[in-house]
Amino acid sequence: MSDRTYQPTVAGLRAFVALAHRRHFGTAAADLGVSQPSLSQALSALESGLGVTLVERTTRRVLLTAEGDELLPRAIAVTEAMDEFTSAAAGTGRPLSGPLRLGVIPTVAPYVLPTLLRGLGQRLPDLVPRVVEEQTARLVEQLRTGTLDVALLALPVDMPGIVEVPIYREDFVLALPSGHALAGRRRVDPTALADLPLLLLDEGHCLRDQALEVCRLA
Repeated sequence: MSDRTYQPTVAGLRAFVALAHRRHFGTAAADLGVSQPSLSQALSALESGLGVTLVERTTRRVLLTAEGDELLPRAIAVTEAMDEFTSAAAGTGRPLSGPLRLGVIPTVAPYVLPTLLRGLGQRLPDLVPRVVEEQTARLVEQLRTGTLDVALLALPVDMPGIVEVPIYREDFVLALPSGHALAGRRRVDPTALADLPLLLLDEGHCLRDQALEVCRLA
């Protein structure tokens, strides 16, 4: 039974939010800059005080309980309010200051992040970027729950409450062995690829062991 006089600590709520985001104790602890035992203790104290199990711990993965899933948005709201309060108290409550939680899909990160982050500390010294590299579905879910502020991913997302801002358009080309049924076309409808085995390569890779023809995807 929970203690009605219990007041959760910020450390406990941050531990819960970080673990819900990362689903891994070691990674969540690294994000917060604490040891894994410290994170575990903070979470256990929170669960004990609330009288609620927030996280299911298994040998392979970390899962939120139904109660944890229900309470997560409120925990996120509290930690974000604390961040805003701290920034305001420090006199840095200005635009482009404080933590910025940025999600990036793996296929974009190596090309965008070096340019984006280069010199950022000199131009915006009060901005503290926290980069999360994940697949699109996870990034969209983290945007929905407020765990991320912004994400770079492939459009369209088409989720209510998320604003999409196109940044650039990237062409895709199809490399085929000479003599393939689709070879020789200037453009190929993506639906024609539904039953073909495909290998997605970035522009830094090429196949040199066979003659290829390149078609642009419509």
